[in-house]
Amino acid sequence: MKFGAFELYPVSDGRFRLDGGAMFGVVPKVLWDKCCHADELNRIPLSLTCLLIRAHGKNILLDTGLGSKEDDKFHRMFAIERTPTLLDSLKRWGVEPEDVDLVINTHLHFDHAGGNSRRRANGTLSPTFPKARYVIQRGEYDDASRANERTKASYRLANFAPIAEAHQWEFLDGDTEVVPGVTALVTAGHTRCHQGIKIESEGHAAFYLGDLIPTVSHLPLPYIMGYDLFPVQTLETKRWVLDRAFEEHWLLLFEHDPLIQAGHVKRDLEGKYFLQEVNAWP
Repeated sequence: MKFGAFELYPVSDGRFRLDGGAMFGVVPKVLWDKCCHADELNRIPLSLTCLLIRAHGKNILLDTGLGSKEDDKFHRMFAIERTPTLLDSLKRWGVEPEDVDLVINTHLHFDHAGGNSRRRANGTLSPTFPKARYVIQRGEYDDASRANERTKASYRLANFAPIAEAHQWEFLDGDTEVVPGVTALVTAGHTRCHQGIKIESEGHAAFYLGDLIPTVSHLPLPYIMGYDLFPVQTLETKRWVLDRAFEEHWLLLFEHDPLIQAGHVKRDLEGKYFLQEVNAWP
């Protein structure tokens, strides 16, 4: 998609499945199963759609998917299908790992930061993108580094420690314009310092949602994941983002929806939001 002076490309790291009940929290299955039918293990399909931004002569990557480090047991548990992989998707647009200038993680859960690092032939870990600055909220990195019993299954040291060892992390403290037109906004709720990425160019605005609103089915305000550490805060953050997106005509970019990647929110007569899909990807 041509987006003002920028170019936006969805880049996939494949698909996986998560428990439907966990994905919809307190919402009963009789409601969410209508839009996200579960398999025999109660798992629903999800995409791993990262985003490549070409801006100011730089290749900027938002999130890195699951990566290739996990074992067969992990792959079976989450029904992972990495076809295509993130690196294959980038290569389609002529981008090699050495060509990526900037990686911005929304947060450090394994399905958003797994591709940050990769395993070498000798078994050691190194950053997947050797010349890139990796950008994260300082608070998110601190929470990942001090994971507790509630969070340690989502935060895997192998996804962020190699970046620290290579001195490639750049830490943010709150809302920050990372490069002109690409701004990290703290969208707390899923984690304490989760961030969404606002993209602005020549009067156009888009917002990469990460796990704030993982799929189109999560647009209703009370549809909040059981994985969210601060669900009431998620509710208020969603309300703020959806109101801004409607009023200012933001293009919303979804990371986990298996069918829809982007769209604009509209409001019905009852004040509820729904999505008008955009099919303008190359």
